[in-house]
Amino acid sequence: MDRVKTFQTPYASRAGAGQPCQAADRDVMSNLFADATPPEQGERFETLLNQRGVVIERIVSSSRIARERYVQAQDEWVVLLQGEATLDVDGRAIALTSGGYLFLPAETPHMVLSVTEGALWLAIHLYPSPSADS
Repeated sequence: MDRVKTFQTPYASRAGAGQPCQAADRDVMSNLFADATPPEQGERFETLLNQRGVVIERIVSSSRIARERYVQAQDEWVVLLQGEATLDVDGRAIALTSGGYLFLPAETPHMVLSVTEGALWLAIHLYPSPSADS
């Protein structure tokens, strides 16, 4: 049975995620491809920036993943920087290769069906502002 994960705020963390920060240290530069060794299984989520309703995270995937269905309160734009992956997006299989990107509107069920070892993603989460409720 598929598990459903729901995230409500930019401060919610995923299992195995790094600790979110309010904003990345602006004096530090890094490289998205540095230290991109995949975990033994699953995915490693690293928050690079969490500011003003925008969360940017780097995801490094193992080819041994648990199929977890995500349903998120925020929009997400994701690009596969290296590797190949197949996702189920609201019942539709979508294949991505390096450079492929995808926009996932809020509340769209999705999960990774398969992924190559060491696949590297960049995800941008766009949270609705609290004043957008009206």
